[in-house]
Amino acid sequence: MLSRFLPFMSWARNYNRANMLNDMIAAAVVTIMLVPQGMAYAMLAGLPPQAGLYGAMLPLLLYAAFGTSNSLAVGPVAVVALMTAAAAGTVAEIGGSEYHLAALWIALISGMMMLVLGLFKLGFLANFLSHPVISGFITAAGILIASSQLRHLLGADISGKTLPEVIPSLLSNFSGLSPITLALSVVTLAFLFWSRAGLARLLGRMGVSAPLAKLLGKTGLLIAVVASTLAVWAFGLDQMGVASVGDIPRGLPEFGLPAFEVELIHLLLAPAAMIAIVGYVESISIAQTLAAKKRQFIDPDRELVALGLANLGAGASNAMPVTGGLSRSIVNHDAGASTPAAGAITALMIGVAVLVLTPLMFYLPRATLAAIIIVAVFSLLDFRALPRTWRYSRADGASMAATMAVTLLVGVEQGLLAGVGLSLLLYLYRTSRPHMAVVGQVPGTEHFRNVNRHAVVTDPTIFSIRVDESLYFPNARALEDRIVQALADTPDLRHVVLQCTAVNYIDASALESLEAINERLNAAGAQFHLSEVKGPVMDQLEKSHLLHELTGAVFLTQYDAMLALSPDVTRDCVTSERCETQLDRV
Repeated sequence: MLSRFLPFMSWARNYNRANMLNDMIAAAVVTIMLVPQGMAYAMLAGLPPQAGLYGAMLPLLLYAAFGTSNSLAVGPVAVVALMTAAAAGTVAEIGGSEYHLAALWIALISGMMMLVLGLFKLGFLANFLSHPVISGFITAAGILIASSQLRHLLGADISGKTLPEVIPSLLSNFSGLSPITLALSVVTLAFLFWSRAGLARLLGRMGVSAPLAKLLGKTGLLIAVVASTLAVWAFGLDQMGVASVGDIPRGLPEFGLPAFEVELIHLLLAPAAMIAIVGYVESISIAQTLAAKKRQFIDPDRELVALGLANLGAGASNAMPVTGGLSRSIVNHDAGASTPAAGAITALMIGVAVLVLTPLMFYLPRATLAAIIIVAVFSLLDFRALPRTWRYSRADGASMAATMAVTLLVGVEQGLLAGVGLSLLLYLYRTSRPHMAVVGQVPGTEHFRNVNRHAVVTDPTIFSIRVDESLYFPNARALEDRIVQALADTPDLRHVVLQCTAVNYIDASALESLEAINERLNAAGAQFHLSEVKGPVMDQLEKSHLLHELTGAVFLTQYDAMLALSPDVTRDCVTSERCETQLDRV
């Protein structure tokens, strides 16, 4: 019972030396990645480098205590950093104290929202972000992230948050780029892209064992950071136009809540909610994917609680908002992390780095951090997803295209809202025009199928229709119109059977339509029947007047209905496959 509220109790009681060794190895590898990535993502968010390092300390300890994933590596990530910059940039000038205050409140508000959603088991709300919308948003965000780093890669004064802003700024300021910064960026980018797979292969050819080579292959970020920092220091490149991170405060972060400003908090509520949802969706997707490889279970609501507490910890420790990161989580998993303690050990190692290594990072070039961001977001770009989704579903393809276009041209929050809004509108439109099939009996069986797709037997006095959707206010009138049309087109019609195989819910508006259908059929001398009504739906209908006033009956199966209403035709069709069939192509 205690482990339900304190998940770390479920693994702490069996924690042993072997687990600790595995977790320490994984933590060391993740720390090597997280130190430069944390500073890079802080730069992307418009915050000082230490905000990214602080985001890998207290938040990781809190997630280790309350999270349910053994592999998820929580910390600063690119997409959340971009959204933080976009949100904070609307209320304050980047680099100022008010801007940093806004970022802290974004972490606190988003953390509180996730915590509340988790405690009340409302994680299902994140399902309103469909996969096409998330995919389109992340691809577009990856492009914006890459474009936002051009100023650091080129050493030029390029500004803008959207492509219509970045491209003119790039063209007008291209002549002011720094050749040395550009050369350093090109070399760093080439090395980082090569090291993703080439470093491990090189170590393998040098005789290093495959597992060790794979682990050491993840040190490409550290090598790039050390080499570029030494180059700036040794050759005085900071005097030749290469921008460096400069002084990073040495020591642990100060803890406490930021200044309380009601107006600022009010302005940040909507963007913080978006950041919370996107961060949760990204994190839970990664956690569940990695857990499946080890046949482990991830509790979505507990993950919401853990991520909420981690962001509350970020806001209380001068850090940036955090969530689970894809690349670090994969490395954490591949490095053999046994328990969430790997995250706690990572936090301790980051703390040591902040205490010891920050003076050595003075000459770390911003171009290197920008290159790290570019390489990290490269895997987010999936340009084949749009045509692939469009071919399968034009509605989902339209949602993805709209999300990408608005994100690139207007902004990240607006793009996400456009995608969600269009997805809901298309869903309502699609369900307002449900698929309805007139069904007949398949010869030699007790099965009933669409008359437009199969050679089936029908009785001209019976109209059997199957609606493949739950009945609610947008589509109830469509069913009513279809049955009234059949009544007008078929003079001999005496029975209408509504097959409810796919009906999971009937709302009050749909109930009114069913009652109206019953009355119209009764007035025309026909009866209204129901078949294959599910238990929960039947429980609903029993609370209404429909069943008491129904002119026909409720049948367990469609076959029972046809056997009662047209016994001779139905029995003959079952006993003889040579019974007369009618294929209606209308």
